[in-house]
Amino acid sequence: MMRLLFLYGPPASGKLTIARRVAEQTGLALFHNHLIVDAVHAVFPFGSDPFVRLREAFWLETFKEAARANRSLIFTFAPEPTVTPGFAARSRDLIRSEGGDTLLVALTVSREAQRARLADPGREAFGKLRDPDFLETLRAGFEQAEAEMPSADLVLDTDRLSPAESAALIAERL
Repeated sequence: MMRLLFLYGPPASGKLTIARRVAEQTGLALFHNHLIVDAVHAVFPFGSDPFVRLREAFWLETFKEAARANRSLIFTFAPEPTVTPGFAARSRDLIRSEGGDTLLVALTVSREAQRARLADPGREAFGKLRDPDFLETLRAGFEQAEAEMPSADLVLDTDRLSPAESAALIAERL
């Protein structure tokens, strides 16, 4: 049975770092958010109607084909206002309709740790948010989008848990 690990959280909560460790431990394919975001953003402005439509279509088509091929994968996701409401639930329903299962894992991070992590130079490689002041202007939208997510199967506090500990807990649940 195909399993989709849907790993989500706010910017700088450790999604990609933890996902990489889970991939190493489990051998699951890592389909992180920025693979599609960057591809679509190369053609359309971030948040534009074509960007939003194409990004979601690519994500969902990839999930569907992976489920049909019985290929489990890890997906990292940052809930934010340009994502169509209900995306996570539609993803879960799609996987279920193809005979698969989804594990929703939410990562949490304190504002202090989040601000400190934004400075990590590794974030620049994927064009990730790095400006703490800009994050504050976006915070309400991020929090609203996260509040609309379905209930997580597992919630991990990345202030308290290391990436290795978080990955081990996720691998155990998988």
